[in-house]
Amino acid sequence: MDPSFDQAGDAQGSQSAEKKNSVVLKIGMVGDSQIGKTSLMVKYVEGSFDEDYIQTLGVNFMEKTVQVRNTEITFSIWDLGGQREFVNMLPLVCSEAVVLLFLFDLSRKSTLNSVKEWYHQARGFNKNAIPFLIGTKFDQFAQFPLEEQEEITNQARKFAKAMRAPLIFCSSARSINVQKLFKIVLSRVFDLKCTIEIISEIGSPILEY
Repeated sequence: MDPSFDQAGDAQGSQSAEKKNSVVLKIGMVGDSQIGKTSLMVKYVEGSFDEDYIQTLGVNFMEKTVQVRNTEITFSIWDLGGQREFVNMLPLVCSEAVVLLFLFDLSRKSTLNSVKEWYHQARGFNKNAIPFLIGTKFDQFAQFPLEEQEEITNQARKFAKAMRAPLIFCSSARSINVQKLFKIVLSRVFDLKCTIEIISEIGSPILEY
Protein backbone atom coordinates (compact mmCIF):
# COMPACT_ATOMS: atom_id res chain seq x y z
CA MET A 1 0.00 0.00 0.00
CA ASP A 2 1.18 3.49 -0.80
CA PRO A 3 2.52 4.98 2.46
CA SER A 4 1.26 8.42 1.48
CA PHE A 5 -2.28 7.29 2.23
CA ASP A 6 -1.46 7.51 5.93
CA GLN A 7 -0.08 11.02 5.85
CA ALA A 8 -3.44 12.76 5.80
CA GLY A 9 -3.00 14.93 8.84
CA ASP A 10 0.69 15.64 8.47
CA ALA A 11 1.60 19.00 9.89
CA GLN A 12 4.36 19.85 7.46
CA GLY A 13 1.97 21.98 5.46
CA SER A 14 3.37 23.25 2.18
CA GLN A 15 6.36 20.96 2.52
CA SER A 16 4.11 17.91 2.33
CA ALA A 17 2.29 19.41 -0.65
CA GLU A 18 5.57 19.40 -2.54
CA LYS A 19 5.94 15.71 -1.80
CA LYS A 20 2.61 14.92 -3.43
CA ASN A 21 2.79 11.46 -4.90
CA SER A 22 1.18 10.54 -8.18
CA VAL A 23 0.12 7.09 -9.24
CA VAL A 24 -1.27 5.88 -12.56
CA LEU A 25 -3.70 2.96 -12.44
CA LYS A 26 -4.40 1.22 -15.72
CA ILE A 27 -7.91 -0.20 -15.97
CA GLY A 28 -8.95 -2.47 -18.84
CA MET A 29 -12.60 -2.80 -19.94
CA VAL A 30 -13.68 -5.84 -21.91
CA GLY A 31 -16.95 -7.40 -23.02
CA ASP A 32 -19.23 -7.76 -26.03
CA SER A 33 -19.97 -4.86 -28.38
CA GLN A 34 -22.68 -2.29 -27.64
CA ILE A 35 -23.04 -3.15 -23.95
CA GLY A 36 -22.15 0.32 -22.68
CA LYS A 37 -18.39 0.18 -22.02
CA THR A 38 -17.69 3.55 -23.68
CA SER A 39 -20.77 5.12 -22.06
CA LEU A 40 -19.56 4.03 -18.62
CA MET A 41 -16.06 5.37 -19.23
CA VAL A 42 -17.30 8.74 -20.57
CA LYS A 43 -19.87 9.04 -17.79
CA TYR A 44 -17.18 8.56 -15.16
CA VAL A 45 -14.52 10.74 -16.80
CA GLU A 46 -16.68 13.58 -18.18
CA GLY A 47 -19.95 13.18 -16.30
CA SER A 48 -21.95 13.10 -19.54
CA PHE A 49 -24.13 10.48 -21.22
CA ASP A 50 -25.05 10.27 -24.88
CA GLU A 51 -27.12 7.42 -26.28
CA ASP A 52 -25.54 7.84 -29.70
CA TYR A 53 -21.93 6.92 -28.94
CA ILE A 54 -20.18 5.59 -31.99
CA GLN A 55 -19.19 2.05 -31.14
CA THR A 56 -15.53 1.64 -30.36
CA LEU A 57 -13.47 0.39 -33.28
CA GLY A 58 -10.28 -0.98 -31.79
CA VAL A 59 -9.25 0.66 -28.53
CA ASN A 60 -10.58 3.77 -26.83
CA PHE A 61 -8.67 5.48 -24.03
CA MET A 62 -9.46 8.15 -21.40
CA GLU A 63 -7.92 9.44 -18.19
CA LYS A 64 -9.28 10.92 -14.99
CA THR A 65 -7.26 12.15 -12.02
CA VAL A 66 -8.62 12.05 -8.47
CA GLN A 67 -7.08 13.21 -5.22
CA VAL A 68 -6.88 10.75 -2.31
CA ARG A 69 -5.30 12.31 0.75
CA ASN A 70 -1.80 13.23 -0.37
CA THR A 71 -1.79 11.26 -3.59
CA GLU A 72 -2.91 12.12 -7.11
CA ILE A 73 -4.32 9.01 -8.71
CA THR A 74 -4.85 8.92 -12.45
CA PHE A 75 -7.22 6.29 -13.78
CA SER A 76 -5.98 5.33 -17.22
CA ILE A 77 -9.04 3.57 -18.67
CA TRP A 78 -8.71 1.38 -21.77
CA ASP A 79 -11.85 0.26 -23.56
CA LEU A 80 -11.68 -2.54 -26.15
CA GLY A 81 -14.22 -2.65 -28.98
CA GLY A 82 -16.35 -5.76 -28.46
CA GLN A 83 -16.36 -7.09 -32.03
CA ARG A 84 -14.38 -10.28 -32.39
CA GLU A 85 -12.05 -8.77 -34.99
CA PHE A 86 -10.52 -6.58 -32.27
CA VAL A 87 -9.62 -9.50 -30.03
CA ASN A 88 -6.01 -9.25 -31.29
CA MET A 89 -5.85 -5.89 -29.45
CA LEU A 90 -6.71 -7.54 -26.14
CA PRO A 91 -3.06 -7.62 -24.98
CA LEU A 92 -2.91 -3.83 -25.42
CA VAL A 93 -5.82 -3.38 -23.02
CA CYS A 94 -4.91 -6.11 -20.53
CA SER A 95 -1.13 -5.91 -20.15
CA GLU A 96 -0.05 -3.94 -17.08
CA ALA A 97 -3.68 -3.30 -16.05
CA VAL A 98 -4.13 -3.40 -12.27
CA VAL A 99 -7.89 -3.89 -12.66
CA LEU A 100 -9.93 -5.61 -15.37
CA LEU A 101 -13.61 -4.74 -15.68
CA PHE A 102 -15.62 -7.52 -17.36
CA LEU A 103 -18.85 -5.95 -18.57
CA PHE A 104 -22.16 -7.35 -19.74
CA ASP A 105 -25.51 -5.80 -20.64
CA LEU A 106 -28.09 -6.76 -17.99
CA SER A 107 -30.83 -6.57 -20.60
CA ARG A 108 -29.10 -9.09 -22.94
CA LYS A 109 -28.36 -12.41 -21.26
CA SER A 110 -26.09 -13.59 -24.09
CA THR A 111 -23.57 -10.89 -23.15
CA LEU A 112 -23.28 -12.38 -19.65
CA ASN A 113 -22.55 -15.81 -21.13
CA SER A 114 -19.80 -14.22 -23.23
CA VAL A 115 -17.99 -13.08 -20.06
CA LYS A 116 -16.57 -16.60 -19.59
CA GLU A 117 -14.71 -16.38 -22.90
CA TRP A 118 -13.57 -12.80 -22.31
CA TYR A 119 -12.31 -13.74 -18.86
CA HIS A 120 -10.43 -16.75 -20.16
CA GLN A 121 -8.76 -14.74 -22.93
CA ALA A 122 -7.93 -11.70 -20.79
CA ARG A 123 -6.40 -13.88 -18.07
CA GLY A 124 -4.05 -15.25 -20.71
CA PHE A 125 -2.46 -11.79 -20.90
CA ASN A 126 -2.82 -10.70 -17.29
CA LYS A 127 -3.13 -13.13 -14.38
CA ASN A 128 -2.68 -10.56 -11.60
CA ALA A 129 -5.21 -7.80 -12.32
CA ILE A 130 -8.12 -7.50 -9.89
CA PRO A 131 -11.30 -8.61 -11.74
CA PHE A 132 -14.69 -6.90 -11.45
CA LEU A 133 -17.97 -8.11 -12.99
CA ILE A 134 -20.11 -5.18 -14.11
CA GLY A 135 -23.71 -5.35 -15.31
CA THR A 136 -24.64 -2.28 -17.39
CA LYS A 137 -27.99 -0.70 -18.35
CA PHE A 138 -29.60 -1.35 -14.97
CA ASP A 139 -32.28 1.25 -15.82
CA GLN A 140 -33.54 -1.05 -18.62
CA PHE A 141 -33.07 -4.21 -16.55
CA ALA A 142 -35.19 -2.73 -13.72
CA GLN A 143 -38.22 -2.87 -16.08
CA PHE A 144 -37.91 -6.67 -16.41
CA PRO A 145 -40.25 -9.00 -14.47
CA LEU A 146 -38.78 -9.76 -11.03
CA GLU A 147 -38.30 -13.49 -11.74
CA GLU A 148 -36.25 -12.63 -14.83
CA GLN A 149 -34.15 -10.19 -12.81
CA GLU A 150 -33.61 -12.90 -10.21
CA GLU A 151 -32.48 -15.46 -12.78
CA ILE A 152 -29.91 -13.11 -14.37
CA THR A 153 -28.71 -11.81 -10.98
CA ASN A 154 -28.15 -15.34 -9.68
CA GLN A 155 -26.21 -16.33 -12.79
CA ALA A 156 -24.10 -13.18 -12.51
CA ARG A 157 -23.42 -14.00 -8.84
CA LYS A 158 -22.18 -17.46 -9.82
CA PHE A 159 -19.82 -15.94 -12.38
CA ALA A 160 -18.59 -13.31 -9.91
CA LYS A 161 -17.94 -16.00 -7.30
CA ALA A 162 -16.00 -18.13 -9.79
CA MET A 163 -13.97 -15.07 -10.82
CA ARG A 164 -13.53 -13.95 -7.18
CA ALA A 165 -14.80 -10.58 -8.37
CA PRO A 166 -17.08 -7.89 -6.93
CA LEU A 167 -20.45 -7.73 -8.70
CA ILE A 168 -21.82 -4.28 -9.49
CA PHE A 169 -24.90 -3.31 -11.51
CA CYS A 170 -24.78 0.21 -12.92
CA SER A 171 -26.48 2.59 -15.29
CA SER A 172 -24.60 5.33 -17.13
CA ALA A 173 -27.88 6.87 -18.32
CA ARG A 174 -29.19 7.25 -14.74
CA SER A 175 -25.83 7.71 -12.95
CA ILE A 176 -26.33 4.58 -10.85
CA ASN A 177 -23.22 3.13 -9.13
CA VAL A 178 -20.79 4.74 -11.61
CA GLN A 179 -18.87 6.78 -9.01
CA LYS A 180 -19.19 3.99 -6.45
CA LEU A 181 -17.66 1.48 -8.85
CA PHE A 182 -14.44 3.49 -9.16
CA LYS A 183 -14.33 4.14 -5.40
CA ILE A 184 -14.47 0.39 -4.82
CA VAL A 185 -11.76 -0.09 -7.48
CA LEU A 186 -9.55 2.33 -5.49
CA SER A 187 -10.24 0.61 -2.19
CA ARG A 188 -9.35 -2.77 -3.72
CA VAL A 189 -6.12 -1.58 -5.33
CA PHE A 190 -4.82 0.17 -2.20
CA ASP A 191 -6.45 -2.12 0.34
CA LEU A 192 -8.37 0.80 1.86
CA LYS A 193 -11.45 0.42 4.01
CA CYS A 194 -14.55 1.01 1.93
CA THR A 195 -17.74 2.21 3.61
CA ILE A 196 -20.06 1.98 0.59
CA GLU A 197 -23.20 0.12 1.54
CA ILE A 198 -23.60 -3.38 0.09
CA ILE A 199 -26.83 -3.86 -1.90
CA SER A 200 -28.05 -7.44 -2.39
CA GLU A 201 -31.80 -7.19 -2.86
CA ILE A 202 -33.15 -8.47 -6.19
CA GLY A 203 -34.60 -5.54 -8.12
CA SER A 204 -32.07 -3.12 -6.64
CA PRO A 205 -28.76 -2.09 -8.28
CA ILE A 206 -26.59 -4.88 -6.88
CA LEU A 207 -23.39 -3.78 -5.17
CA GLU A 208 -21.55 -6.77 -3.72
CA TYR A 209 -17.84 -6.53 -3.03
